[in-house]
Amino acid sequence: MSSRTLTAAASLSALVLLAGCSASPEADETSEPVDGGTLVYATGDAEPTCLDPHVGGNYPQALISTQYLEPLVGRDADGTITPWLATEWETSEDGLTWDFTLRDDVSFTDGTPFDAAAVKANIEHLQDPDTASSTGYLAVEQVSEVEVVDDAHVRLHLSTPKSALLEALSQQWTAIQSPAGIARGQEENCRAPIGTGPFIVEEWVPQQRVTLVRNEDYDSPGPEADHEGPAYLDGIEWRFIPDAATRQAALASGEVDVVDNPLPSDIAAAEGLGFTHIDAPRPGASNRIELNTAQAPFDDVLVREAFVRAADPSPGIESLFLGAATRSYSPLSSVEPLAYSDESLFVTDPDAADDLLDEAGWTERDDDGTRVKDGERLTVRFPVSTNQSTAAEQSLFEQIQANAADAGFDVVLTPVDLSAWYGALSAHEYEAVSAPYTTVGPDVLRILYHSDGTVPAPSGYFANHAMLRDPELDATLDAAASALDPDERAALYADAQRVVLDSYAVLPLYDQQNHFLVNGATGVTTLGTVATPTFVNARLTD
Repeated sequence: MSSRTLTAAASLSALVLLAGCSASPEADETSEPVDGGTLVYATGDAEPTCLDPHVGGNYPQALISTQYLEPLVGRDADGTITPWLATEWETSEDGLTWDFTLRDDVSFTDGTPFDAAAVKANIEHLQDPDTASSTGYLAVEQVSEVEVVDDAHVRLHLSTPKSALLEALSQQWTAIQSPAGIARGQEENCRAPIGTGPFIVEEWVPQQRVTLVRNEDYDSPGPEADHEGPAYLDGIEWRFIPDAATRQAALASGEVDVVDNPLPSDIAAAEGLGFTHIDAPRPGASNRIELNTAQAPFDDVLVREAFVRAADPSPGIESLFLGAATRSYSPLSSVEPLAYSDESLFVTDPDAADDLLDEAGWTERDDDGTRVKDGERLTVRFPVSTNQSTAAEQSLFEQIQANAADAGFDVVLTPVDLSAWYGALSAHEYEAVSAPYTTVGPDVLRILYHSDGTVPAPSGYFANHAMLRDPELDATLDAAASALDPDERAALYADAQRVVLDSYAVLPLYDQQNHFLVNGATGVTTLGTVATPTFVNARLTD
């Protein structure tokens, strides 16, 4: 059975279960929100190996830690940075010093006061090699010193100006924890980090659930909170259910109240069934295919453009995602205010693809239609991480494979687990790859396309999978990272995106998907930073 058939079967199964269920609480017009009770959340993302998002720093950690840790600043839907644990900030003219005024009436749930010393302890924790932070470390790597001015004022000294500092500090991977909690050691802190958030980690049963209870003293509402004081819920049961059809069946039966990562067919059916659908695209980079410019055949820009002209992903996106995804023509997410698009570069044109490949010298074809040059077949190795790629996306890759074959490409799709996928990348055993990367702000362009990103970290991972090494692009990205004038910064990031798109090293597909379905609760919303859900306003419906 093909993966596409499996997807269809799973969707049909879920729809049958949905069609057979009784009216949901959301569908019941007499349902009223009530205070108290435990909301059950079912996630299809991987279970974190550590609940402290400073350690490592992946999306599942951001997802759950939003419930118990809070950052210094927030960001609204328009991209404007807003106060949170920090109330005010200002930077020096040279951009090397940042002064933050902190709330002076907030404590962590272990009773430790939130103050400047806590901010210092957290940044030093992120920078400590023993923490093994990745995303959070990159966010604060330019901070050379944290100066405690007094309890309510902290000063950050930077080695170089960083225009993205506030965006970096709004991410969940830099959220502030109790210094006393951190001092317990990584093993204990991973099991139950201590923050200032609306909920507290009570228990973690690996491979089953995390139990969160209400913080009765909660008093630091973020930008999305609709009230002062504690959350309405008594608590949250956070379940790990990898199978999408199982999650959907649990939602339909009322066993769970909120699910993430629903199938496109389930999203399409949600409204008719009375479920609430929340579409919250992730910020940072768009979902895209990157072509390895460092080795044949994509070291030739003619071949890269030929692949882009032949791939034709739009019909597949429309049919497979059933309206849940919109085609992108930008390296940045549509929720990034500085995203730049150019649809003209990605017009499907099979005749142009043929001409480009002829011009590049791939003029012969073998018996199966694959083009040949100097005895070498036009082969594209494309490893696919089954841990990160949805079934719909894998079916889209199969369609692109078929479309590119008509032009003479032999695209070899290889589904592998995450470990093997990392191995293929570190060994450069790929010509095409799709790799998610979530962060806040356009500085993700520097992470993904600066020459520095071709150098592997000690773990062996590197983010510049297109292997772009362009000194002019590097200079533009460096200037943008240091630009404190908003207009100058916007112009530089637009220039950088034009260079990236003109290289034909990137084939944008759609925003990184973040969908939630709700049945039996109200008030569920998502943060304007990394689009994780918050339940500070949530109520169950009886």
